[in-house]
Amino acid sequence: MENSPRPPGKTTVAASVLLSIARLTALQVPGVSRMAPLPPDIARLLRRSNASQGVVLKIEDDRIYADLYVVLKSGLNIREVSRQIQHEVKRAFSEMIGMEVGRINVHIEDIDYPPNDENNASDENPA
Repeated sequence: MENSPRPPGKTTVAASVLLSIARLTALQVPGVSRMAPLPPDIARLLRRSNASQGVVLKIEDDRIYADLYVVLKSGLNIREVSRQIQHEVKRAFSEMIGMEVGRINVHIEDIDYPPNDENNASDENPA
């Protein structure tokens, strides 16, 4: 009897794994300070319990669409950091999951300035 190749089994990936991949990949990009909580109107609309992770994913026609809400460090080119986030998250999804990526939207919610900047600004302009 001839051994016919059997189709491989099915692999499913939990949504929490996809969220973790997106979040951890974004956090590894130089210039990203932290993930921002979703804006209240979006979190309420989506009714997400993971709103503090700063990631909203949608899977449509076997493609991943992501919205990432981030806080960046000060003194960086926002456009370059945003493009790097998009590139790295797309690469991570493609390599780790093997899914096509539709769109990666990056939302800059805030900039983290070092605490010393406020003190230095007030020292430069004495009253």
